[in-house]
Amino acid sequence: MNSPDAPLPDSAGSAGNSASPQVPGLPGLSGLPGSAPEPAADTPVCSAKGCRADAVWVLAWNNPKLHTPERRKTWLACDEHREHLSNFLNLRGFLKDVVTLAEWENGVADRPTGD
Repeated sequence: MNSPDAPLPDSAGSAGNSASPQVPGLPGLSGLPGSAPEPAADTPVCSAKGCRADAVWVLAWNNPKLHTPERRKTWLACDEHREHLSNFLNLRGFLKDVVTLAEWENGVADRPTGD
């Protein structure tokens, strides 16, 4: 069901996660030769596994078995991964809204406040 060319978001601490070792004293740089530095913490990036592209979209979702109806979790997506990530969430009945990052930051999206 999941295509190998459109990865899902990274899951911190998940089994089988093969995170690169960090170079001591150089946060954001992995220990693998030729690997790119991690983006700055204030730059939103796509949630798709392995993607470091700038985020353009916010996918608001919740799992009704775990979250109250008003709760919204978010994944960020670049243009390339928006459709794949949206389909993944929608097939499970989790997707609630897809808006641009700018709209989300400006509060245009239908989302609860104070979370």
